Amino acid sequence: MLGGIAIVLAVLLIPVGVLMSGAVASAIFGEVAYRDGRRRHEGSELLDLPD
Repeated sequence: MLGGIAIVLAVLLIPVGVLMSGAVASAIFGEVAYRDGRRRHEGSELLDLPD
């Protein structure tokens, strides 16, 4: 019985953990890329355009 509960928890928790860690990694990468782009193209009139 204990093994069945462990399997169910693993099946539910592992995919959620993988998806959440991917979301955090994507957010960090996006922010780093955004700041790098702003720094590299500082002074460009294209940065003043609204999103």
